[in-house]
Amino acid sequence: MKKFFSKYYTDLFLGKRLFIALGVCVALFLFSFFIPVLGDLPYLFFGVLLLLVLLDLVLLYRTKKGVFLRREVPERLSNGDDNELKIYLENFYGFPVSLGIIDEIPFQFQKRDIWFKAHLASREQKIITYLLRPTKRGEYDFGLTRLYVQSPLALLSRRFNIGSPKTVPVYPSFLKLRQYELMAVSNRLTDIGIKKIRRLGHSMEFDQVKSYVAGDDYRTVNWKATARKGDLMVNSYTDEKAQHVYCVIDKSRAMRMPFEGLTLLDYAINASLILSSVALVKEDKAGLITIAEKTKNVVPADRRPVQLNKIMEVLYKEKTRYLETDMEALYSTVRATLKQRSLVVFFTNFESMSALERQLPFLKRIAKFHLLLIVFFENTSLKALSEEPAKDVQGIYIKTIAEKFAYEKKLMVKELARHGILSLLTPPQNLTVNVVNRYLAIKANQQI
Repeated sequence: MKKFFSKYYTDLFLGKRLFIALGVCVALFLFSFFIPVLGDLPYLFFGVLLLLVLLDLVLLYRTKKGVFLRREVPERLSNGDDNELKIYLENFYGFPVSLGIIDEIPFQFQKRDIWFKAHLASREQKIITYLLRPTKRGEYDFGLTRLYVQSPLALLSRRFNIGSPKTVPVYPSFLKLRQYELMAVSNRLTDIGIKKIRRLGHSMEFDQVKSYVAGDDYRTVNWKATARKGDLMVNSYTDEKAQHVYCVIDKSRAMRMPFEGLTLLDYAINASLILSSVALVKEDKAGLITIAEKTKNVVPADRRPVQLNKIMEVLYKEKTRYLETDMEALYSTVRATLKQRSLVVFFTNFESMSALERQLPFLKRIAKFHLLLIVFFENTSLKALSEEPAKDVQGIYIKTIAEKFAYEKKLMVKELARHGILSLLTPPQNLTVNVVNRYLAIKANQQI
């Protein structure tokens, strides 16, 4: 008996209608003491309620598996993006049912209100879709899916515990990666904000001889091909290929600053992955270096199909450190790893001129051998403060300090340019677009 009870009735819950009916029953019994006319009505009402409860119990438990449920979770989630999850439902009962669904999502989302309602007729199917946006990389543990079923009487609820715990890894933003890959293949990067760069010349890498069309540079006319075909022909050139593009990611405490749920490190990781993808599509070689108090990971530049997966596997595990960046170790790694002139995109952050000055000697050394692009971030909170009108003396002080820090960022750009180092000062939300823009501009201007 105990085994039977634990098997079937631990997942049985009382519904709201039952509590309302019991309340009415109690009220009838109470009023029957003062109103004799009610007679046996309270007993009759209670008896009917008891029969309905037994009927509801039979309806819910007469089949072992009344409702089918399957939760569809991707094999991996994309960090910082909306990931789609689905719950597939099918009703095997011979009557319509009302469903309540609790999905036990990972604790990292800090949500306790994942509750869905659905109504299914007999043999009806339905798919519930919802979105989750992770903001940290790592492993996320999904629990069970709790399904609560009610018959049309809705006096009782039967619970089904469906599925099993599942661990899903959260990788850097690969959903946007696919979008940028498709755009780069079709040369439609302008559709997502990538600017079209005007060429100041043309690459010396020959592509093909083609017929002249309006707008072609007359200096590229191929007179021999024109004489043979009897029509005006021009030489077509393409961007130089197999150039080395290295993303260097600073993992020190300067990159721990949060912005819209993600740290600056996460923004840098997402941008590095997309930049590497675009570089590979453009037939360049992509590589990666991560650095904190010492060099952490090095992925030598390559353009084989597996290169992007190698970079993603390294970036998946990266976390910010609490120490300063060892620029001497970075310089030694760059000199030992990069055997030819390369584009080095260094994702870091400077909050003061003194922080830049400490690293500047090593940056100048790297810039002697490679084309160095420093990518650092605007402090959007301070920028917003500097643009707000001051209402009192304290507000004037705050606004002045905010403007001072914002001005220092602009001074850093000028200081880097004075030493022949390229720089990109960008808000975190525009990082990816701005970095890919700059890469395309560098290739168009043949600076590598």
